[in-house]
Amino acid sequence: MDKDLNTSHLESPHLESPQLAKDGANNATNSELQMGLVEAIRLYPMAVVWSVGLSTAVIMEGYSVMLLSSFYALPEFNRKYGQLLQDGTHVIPAPWKSGLSNGALCGEILGLFLTGLFQDRFGYRMTILAALCLVTGFIFILFFARNVEMLLVGEILCGIPWGAFQTITVAYASEVCPVALRAYLTTYVNLCWVIGQFVVSGVLKAMLVRQDQWAYRIPFAVQWVWPIPLIVMCLLAPESPWWLVRHGRMEDARTSLVRLMSRSDHSNLAADETLAMIQHTNQLEKEASADTSYRECFKLSNLRRTEIVCLTWLIQVICGSQLMGYSTVFYIAAGLPESASFNMSLIQYAIGAIGTILSWFLMVHTGRRTLYLYGLLALFFLLMIIGCVSLGPHSTITNRAIGALLSIFTFTYDLTVGPVCYSLVSELSSTRLRAKSVVLARSLYNVGGIVVNILINYQLTRTAWNWGARSAFFWAGVCFCCVVWVFFRLPEPRGRSYAELDVLFANKVSARKFASTRVDIFRSTVVTE
Repeated sequence: MDKDLNTSHLESPHLESPQLAKDGANNATNSELQMGLVEAIRLYPMAVVWSVGLSTAVIMEGYSVMLLSSFYALPEFNRKYGQLLQDGTHVIPAPWKSGLSNGALCGEILGLFLTGLFQDRFGYRMTILAALCLVTGFIFILFFARNVEMLLVGEILCGIPWGAFQTITVAYASEVCPVALRAYLTTYVNLCWVIGQFVVSGVLKAMLVRQDQWAYRIPFAVQWVWPIPLIVMCLLAPESPWWLVRHGRMEDARTSLVRLMSRSDHSNLAADETLAMIQHTNQLEKEASADTSYRECFKLSNLRRTEIVCLTWLIQVICGSQLMGYSTVFYIAAGLPESASFNMSLIQYAIGAIGTILSWFLMVHTGRRTLYLYGLLALFFLLMIIGCVSLGPHSTITNRAIGALLSIFTFTYDLTVGPVCYSLVSELSSTRLRAKSVVLARSLYNVGGIVVNILINYQLTRTAWNWGARSAFFWAGVCFCCVVWVFFRLPEPRGRSYAELDVLFANKVSARKFASTRVDIFRSTVVTE
């Protein structure tokens, strides 16, 4: 690992010799590492536009996924698809709640693996375009569902394109922007999730006045708002230059880089140097693993990165975050009118959006690892407090306190774990295996989501275990295990180029020493300070 890498692969069509290409790659690397936020936006304005535009697809997914759990608090939906209890109320049984939620997750797992295959062959734009066309058709099944069985089929089929939205938006954002913008554009995906949740609460609150089938049909129909503008965006957006380089299309990659950059006298030279850096990083990873299949993710050279990416995303769902979606249930149990309960949900998601925006500034100063670790610690203590409050007598005050604590939990989650996860997953995976790594990570997240949905539905449903808020103790225990893993295994990628991260992993640098280790990317050597 101490010898110089062969630089013949760095010959760019616009850089005359390997040495010039090597110098260009070095210049681009140093320029990215020294680039500030304002300068990055000035040099890559269209990268911001296209990344933000395509990430909007996650608003659609966040809306669709949260819609189902929010429907459980909507009287008309329960009356249509639920069972009549002895007290005259309608409730969807816990097994069907789990089936509906997990049906979407199963569809997403299938969609994720198909996305990994199609994206590698056809690129980001065409894959997300196909997913948008599919979801437009599958929404008809949800809209016209006559019974809970038909609803389940619709959820499974819609889950297939939702799986594509989950991975492509993060991977695309991480590949079209420089280091200075990576954290902002990848964590913006979490903000899109929160926006989707906010829109769900607003739409359902507006539907409370209706006493007919349109109380739940209109929210389903709202999902048709997003596909058409997103399809137009996909047709106009440039392809990822990293994907083009991996497929040997150097001239197209350079054209894509020029489209992502500002129109200036220096943009052509900057595009050439950035292209040389991408080629060098791609070659660095090819020497470690030439293949880009799923099997390669589990080989010794990439296994550590696969473990980190997968568990980082799994933590997002097993740290107790699923309890956030049930705050409306606790507010209703506290005696609040249904309209007021949805108002509280709107406030909760607005707080979550503020938390995501604030996380952008915290990541710059504290780093991803630190924010993720201390965020999980904060969530652990909040879950313990919620569990302790639930031990008191069941009363209006207790339920309101639990609802308020869940709002604080939401803010803390969206300030730390929620958005930082997207940045970590996109940065710590190998560029050649990014699509496959993100697919595996999100698939594990969805498998974890299936287990979590089953447990939470049984924990909170009156006709099942009926644990109520005492289930917070269970999730606090899981959250603490996550804290231990993060402390020992999660590295810090802040301020690192992809080539530097490759060298750090190749030299098996300890997770706790990533931030203090100097790297020579052309000699593949490290120096621990």
